[in-house]
Amino acid sequence: MQYKHNTLVIPLQRNQLTNRKIMDELTDIYKRIEYLRNNGVKMKEIADRVDMAPSVLSALYSSVLPAYIDLLKTRTPDEALDEALALVNNVSKKRLLNNVGSVRLLLQEMEPDVQSEAENGNSFIKLLGKEAKESVQEVYNYSGMYLSYSLSSSTDSLKIEPYMICASENNEYVKVGMINAYKSVHWGSGIISNHQNSYLMFNERDLPQFALVTIYLQLPHYEFPNMLKGLYLCLDYNHNPIARRIVLVKQSDSTDVNQFLEMEGCLVPRAELTPELEVYYNYTCQEGDYIKTCTVPSPKLDETDLEREKKMLKI
Repeated sequence: MQYKHNTLVIPLQRNQLTNRKIMDELTDIYKRIEYLRNNGVKMKEIADRVDMAPSVLSALYSSVLPAYIDLLKTRTPDEALDEALALVNNVSKKRLLNNVGSVRLLLQEMEPDVQSEAENGNSFIKLLGKEAKESVQEVYNYSGMYLSYSLSSSTDSLKIEPYMICASENNEYVKVGMINAYKSVHWGSGIISNHQNSYLMFNERDLPQFALVTIYLQLPHYEFPNMLKGLYLCLDYNHNPIARRIVLVKQSDSTDVNQFLEMEGCLVPRAELTPELEVYYNYTCQEGDYIKTCTVPSPKLDETDLEREKKMLKI
């Protein structure tokens, strides 16, 4: 009986060791791909290195391996891998397991081209420049003059401000103009991403001060929309960050600057709202549509200051 007991235990231990090794190797592969991608190596370069189709490697990295790692919390390695592979239809389990060791070694040998920041510059700023140029190809779907509707930060009023979205004169970036309710004109830039999101950015203060305004817009899934909506992120007059809903309603397809500069913004008190404006007031100016923080004078910042801030904001 002792002999039979031993013959059963040994294969089980070997199987556990094999599963553990594969689990570690698949996790290492995911982390290594992530490292290479974050350091500028393109997916096609990684795929060529491990002799794998880019579509297969992309499916592994974006779907299979993240799901596999998450499923390991509640499943055995085999069960986790089977469920993760079921998410895609172009990755073979047999081929993956046969090559997992060699893929891991090839990826460990692969290193990104290292450049100093002085040589390479700020990668995020470069990405913004790249996205800005590519966004020009999409801007014509949204070009025109708009009136925006949002909550005034100083009174219980609906704030109405003109906007213009168009391509710049040299077609190098998306140009954004805004005339605030107090007649000041501000110019900035926009980024349109994946036909789903857009970011309008400009400086709201006179130079040399810098106060970034970012309007995050959710783009509708059809061409030439007459309305855009999103979140308006900026600073109040005391330089405290605030966020609120905003709606942009197209007034014209024209992008004539002189015509735009003739437009005016204003504040409409609640008592003076027309039925048409009340629709925008109800969407943008209700409780929960306005988020604000304030600076609490304190020698240190702790939990009691957070409570004081909430009380101050109710005043």
